[in-house]
Amino acid sequence: MKLVLPPRISPKAFGAALTAFAGVVGKDWVLSTDADRDAYADIYAPGPSEQWPASAAVAPASAAEVQAIVRLANQHKVPLWPVSRGKNLGYGTAAPRMAGSVVLDLGRMNTIIDIDAKLATCVLEPGVSFFDLHEAIAREKLPLWLSVPGNAWGSVLGNAFEHGIGYTPYGLHARNLCGFEVVLPDGDLVRTGMGAMTGNHAWHLHPLSYGPTFDLAFTQSSLGVVTRAGLWLQPAPAASLELVFDIPNEDDIGWVIDTIAPLKIAGLIDQNVFIPSWLGKMVLKGQRNDFWDKPGAIPEWRVKELLAQYKLGYWQVALRLYGDETVIRAKADIVRAAIARNLAVPPAEHWWHTGEPTNAVDITMGVPSAVPLQMSDWVGGRGAHMGFSPVVPATAEHVMGQLKRSRAIIAAHDVDFYASFTIGGRFATNINMLMFDRDQPDQIANMKKLFNALIGETAKAGYGEYRTHLGWMDTVMDTYDFNGHALRRLNERIKDALDPNGIIAPGKQGVWPAAYRDQTQEGRA
Repeated sequence: MKLVLPPRISPKAFGAALTAFAGVVGKDWVLSTDADRDAYADIYAPGPSEQWPASAAVAPASAAEVQAIVRLANQHKVPLWPVSRGKNLGYGTAAPRMAGSVVLDLGRMNTIIDIDAKLATCVLEPGVSFFDLHEAIAREKLPLWLSVPGNAWGSVLGNAFEHGIGYTPYGLHARNLCGFEVVLPDGDLVRTGMGAMTGNHAWHLHPLSYGPTFDLAFTQSSLGVVTRAGLWLQPAPAASLELVFDIPNEDDIGWVIDTIAPLKIAGLIDQNVFIPSWLGKMVLKGQRNDFWDKPGAIPEWRVKELLAQYKLGYWQVALRLYGDETVIRAKADIVRAAIARNLAVPPAEHWWHTGEPTNAVDITMGVPSAVPLQMSDWVGGRGAHMGFSPVVPATAEHVMGQLKRSRAIIAAHDVDFYASFTIGGRFATNINMLMFDRDQPDQIANMKKLFNALIGETAKAGYGEYRTHLGWMDTVMDTYDFNGHALRRLNERIKDALDPNGIIAPGKQGVWPAAYRDQTQEGRA
């Protein structure tokens, strides 16, 4: 990828900045060749990855090096785009929102600082992957489980910072964060929560501060660079039971939500319950051409044939209970009875007990996997995906309304319909996976129109996305419009106060510093 400089930076000034960075991290960790820039491009970009180009990357190995780089970035007026491991697939990977930003790659900071098996916490640097942490726990035979997202290739902290979701009782990942160490935009170092007291032993145990609590202000944020954080883990249960219900019809999702959400709110179900539609299973069985080799969305008559052929329901609920076996059995009776009011077929049941092997790809047991990435191969070619991700109240009324709305929009653009809902209790996240071939310009153009239509129509109905791709960060922020976009104005005031040079992640989540507010229209998909 050719060099694109940051706004208003000359080649000479940019070269001086890179030389200064090399003085901190060593020249081998300032990455500025065309091949280096390619490595930080969005490999799933809906269009040319050159739309979101990094000018270079710099990879520090410690918080002190991050501080030094941030101070130099202020001195040279060079914007930084922090990434933990850069595996935010479908949302921009490691590419920066503003063209020409230097990627601040924290992947070398991959130390597991502490694991406390008794209180079920760990302290991590941002470069620690789900596989790293899982292997460390297994190696020491610690009685702890992770919560993992569908793609566990990335950073444990990075996923939590981006409000990622898993499928265990600890599935709302940002909620498990407790106590940060952060480099502020001026290079100062702060510890949040109890960590503001030197040597405080409860830093990663108590989630509140003395005074305002800032932890979540550094998630999906451009207010600082987190260099370590505490994370709560799930104590390994004595037993677990998976109940698998195949739900036959599309419209059944309404009663499924109205059945499961109250049980989740009441505490009878602990986990985030993931409910994928049929296509979530088919993408693991082959490519689209294996099942439908004609252009356009797979027609409903063919969907019905595939469901019958592969003995699939339209939806699948793989509901897992955790804890003492006696308690699990009592909860399972309640769950079965509740589902039986609408579904006569009993569930498949899979027990697990301490000491038995876990399923190597079971995300409901905290086992990291990259198998779901196979979905990008569905369309063939240079396959990619994006997720349209609104949040809706966990009731049949809201879920069915959102389902029918998104289904109609996706059908109007002649794209396969791949929806899922994850019940987090009072809310459900609705992930619509949109798969396309990056080498097909017509598919890309259609995908952009489809994504814009989904954002606009969903916002009109009163729902918003909780995360999105780089190219739509501003468009989604535009939908948060109460009182003349008061949230954006608040974000901008805080950003300008803490980061007057606009150094950290300009444009992230649609928040632009004054120094680069003239760039807001650039890089929109």
